[in-house]
Amino acid sequence: MRSIKARLLVLVLVAVALVWIAAAAVTYFDAREEIDELLDGHLAQAASLLVAQISHDIEEIETEHAPPLHKYSRDVAFQVWERGRKLRLHSANAPNEPLAPAQPGFSTRTVGDARWRVFSSWDASGTFLIQVGERVAARDKLARQVAAHLLQPLLYSLPVLALLLWLAVGNGLKPLVRLTSDVARRDPANLTPLDSSRAPAEVVPLIEQLNRLFARIAQSLENERRFTADAAHELRTPVAAIKAQAQVARNASSDAGKNRAIDNVILGCDHAAHLVDQLLTLARLDQTAASTMEPCRLRAIAADVLAEMAAPAYEAGVSVELAEGEDVHVQGVPALLHVLLRNLVDNAIRYSPADTVVRVRVARADGRPGIAVSDQGPGIPAEDRAEVLKRFHRRLGAEQRGTGLGLSIVKRVADLHGAELRLEPGDDGRGLKVSVRF
Repeated sequence: MRSIKARLLVLVLVAVALVWIAAAAVTYFDAREEIDELLDGHLAQAASLLVAQISHDIEEIETEHAPPLHKYSRDVAFQVWERGRKLRLHSANAPNEPLAPAQPGFSTRTVGDARWRVFSSWDASGTFLIQVGERVAARDKLARQVAAHLLQPLLYSLPVLALLLWLAVGNGLKPLVRLTSDVARRDPANLTPLDSSRAPAEVVPLIEQLNRLFARIAQSLENERRFTADAAHELRTPVAAIKAQAQVARNASSDAGKNRAIDNVILGCDHAAHLVDQLLTLARLDQTAASTMEPCRLRAIAADVLAEMAAPAYEAGVSVELAEGEDVHVQGVPALLHVLLRNLVDNAIRYSPADTVVRVRVARADGRPGIAVSDQGPGIPAEDRAEVLKRFHRRLGAEQRGTGLGLSIVKRVADLHGAELRLEPGDDGRGLKVSVRF
């Protein structure tokens, strides 16, 4: 049953019916006990009246059948036994055998095909035994009628209650209907928050979660728009350069000029490929949630990255080394930490002069595990360090060709791991040291 309205209606009606039936059952057994006590009292009272009357008139009676005077009198019978053996007087519906043993008091006995509840009593002289009995079936019938009267209102009230509940639940669910209508009428580009001021308390959390979802979608769309615009802007430059060099190669009058232009075309293609690779990496990071964390060995990741970057470092005339230190473990995504460190080492190699060293250090600082990459390049002035972490930002006058995405990728990976990124002067105040503290 997927309808909240129908589910509430059924649950409430079943609960009401169960409670009503349970109350009726308790009342039935309680009423049955009270009815038995009341009717037993009537039997005892009737027997005492017969005892008071019987000693004056019984001598003139041989055997007499007292006639029934009421429609319910067939369920009640009495007998008068002389010395407990001779039946002197009885009602028309009483059997000819004793209703109960001669002992005084209450008893229940089956006589013929009927069960009787009997009260027996002797007169003062001990001559006459008076027995007054009532059919047990009559008492059961009375108790069933009491129970039926208790349950009968349920048959009429449940349909009325169902109608009232249907109307009440429908009215209570109007805010959800209104919310559904508001969302259905919205333009796909409209991600403004929904108004929760008039919503019931139970619906407010749903609206708040929807508003958070709208905010995340709006931020995602804005990131994609900005990313697309920035990517188009950045790709325009290498493509234009490649085109220009191709035209130079076509118009070159000498083989040397043509080969030089073709070499520049190849460099432009390499630059464009690197830019596309960085863009794809950044796009994947924007969609990554740090939900697959696992223990990672930073020293092992650093060794892998340095082995991967050894060839580019050799071509640039730069040495790369992993400083001695302890093996540090952190919770993270190994592939993303590899991307982070590779971008840091790549940047350090690009901006380091020949015959210098790029050093990677894995250690704990102030009790926090971390990794740092130091170079001996020109460094970054303190006033520019916040700007270089933005996408596509490159310092004016930078000699090396780049995409302006390396440090922004590092910043994104650090944020996904809840790590702190620091840009500081390198060793001995020369170059740049980038530290990531987890």
